[in-house]
Amino acid sequence: MNLIISLIIYLVVFGLIWWLISLLPLPAPVGTIVRILFVVLLIWIILSVVGIVPGGPLPQLRF
Repeated sequence: MNLIISLIIYLVVFGLIWWLISLLPLPAPVGTIVRILFVVLLIWIILSVVGIVPGGPLPQLRF
């Protein structure tokens, strides 16, 4: 249950950050690079929360 709650919280936070990044008037190549890096970071965090990638950049949420 904690895993699902953690994933939901991470996805909401990253969704808000994605929305804020999309509001910034970045030039085409910079905006694309930022979005690609953001997606890679999101995939890395999801895999670390699930336990596929050892460790992780963010601490586990404890409830």
